Amino acid sequence: MNGLPLLAATARFDRWLEFLALVVLLLAFDLVVVHRKVHVIPFREALKWSAFWIALALVFNAWVYWEYSQRFGAAEGKKAAADFLAAYVTEKTLSIDNLFVFVVLFSFFKVPPELRHRVLFFGIIGALVMRAAFILLGAQILEMFEFSFILFGAFLLFTSWKLAQSGGPDFQPEKSIFYRFGRRVLPLVPRYEGARFLVKEGGRTYGTTLLLVLFVIEGTDVVFAVDSVPACLAITQDPFLVYTSNVFAILGLRALFFLLAGALESIPGLQAGLSLVLAFVGVKMILDYAWPHWIHPGGEKFHIDSVLSLGIIVGLLVASWAVASLMRRAERRREKGVPPRG
Repeated sequence: MNGLPLLAATARFDRWLEFLALVVLLLAFDLVVVHRKVHVIPFREALKWSAFWIALALVFNAWVYWEYSQRFGAAEGKKAAADFLAAYVTEKTLSIDNLFVFVVLFSFFKVPPELRHRVLFFGIIGALVMRAAFILLGAQILEMFEFSFILFGAFLLFTSWKLAQSGGPDFQPEKSIFYRFGRRVLPLVPRYEGARFLVKEGGRTYGTTLLLVLFVIEGTDVVFAVDSVPACLAITQDPFLVYTSNVFAILGLRALFFLLAGALESIPGLQAGLSLVLAFVGVKMILDYAWPHWIHPGGEKFHIDSVLSLGIIVGLLVASWAVASLMRRAERRREKGVPPRG
């Protein structure tokens, strides 16, 4: 493993309760103070809160460097900070791709704009719980069955190939298993009742359409976690760093949705960048096992410096965006009949 075994890593770092308390405090502040009144989130407000969540993640990253340095030495602090930031950037980028699904869902269900923040808020609470379960399970599998590094890495390579082939997400809510299952098992009334998830009629409690939307969003997050959790575990197996990086990316998801909702399909190079990042972490995960067992038996484990991993991930995303932007610009020039430069 690149990191410590799961139980040792969890036991050696006793800041879990403090972090969870911070998350609860942030969620309560968001629900009770900031968004107490149901309203449409304007672009400027979304921009402000996106900047806030990104800044908060960077402050926490600085704290990770300081805390790990104080406890385990400067080299470990540098590695932990780089691992957290690499996992955060990876999860943040994957979440941008997932926002497209939210756009399709809200359009399909005709969710009023002023209710979308409420659905995403409670969806995020469920996502935080499910990500914790996925991360602990994934880390435990890697600890107990080291060969699973090959399986996880192969899955990431397959996901990378599938993403590159598709060219973008293709989500049809009416064909989703979560939509069909929710309609079958949930007692529902086919309408919205303001911001309420439940209503009472004739002495019985029913779910509104808003509850069905939330159910489908929670279900799709399970699918999202299948991609993102192995990608983060490929960067570091420290459960605290994997979970906290996921949490900060998820907490900023709502603001990012309202910031990018109108431009998700026009972000240059997003799919190519995601595909390359998943391919990189997939290969890295496979080499974690293959290098000391097959390629160089008995030798040291394959190692890519954490700062270098971060640089490669950011570099792949920036390069994909730059190349896609240049190609798009050239295509527009051709459409306008402008001769190529040079």
